[in-house]
Amino acid sequence: MTYSSSTTMSRSRFASKQANLVSYKETKRTIGPVSNAIILIVLSCLLGLLYLSQVTKTNAYGYRIYELDKQATTLKQENEDLEVSSARLQSLDRAKNSEVAKQLVTAKPSSTISN
Repeated sequence: MTYSSSTTMSRSRFASKQANLVSYKETKRTIGPVSNAIILIVLSCLLGLLYLSQVTKTNAYGYRIYELDKQATTLKQENEDLEVSSARLQSLDRAKNSEVAKQLVTAKPSSTISN
């Protein structure tokens, strides 16, 4: 499946005296078009799986972010409601203890209306 080269040894049948009896031939092996297509298909499938896994992770984080955003909005609204309640309760105490309230005279009914 990969490009490689190998060395083969062959003996010459008709060697003369003191001649080199071993010769080296270099042969190259290549992959064919079918193997090449199969490798490309497998690689594209692997890339597709990698892409899908990344998209799935992103979507999972998106749901988590949406939940946290929703929770933050709820907590902000609750905080604003508590601030309003706190201001109301403090205003009643301030009104009772203010100098103006201390100087007020209580009114008593002088008479009643009858029919």
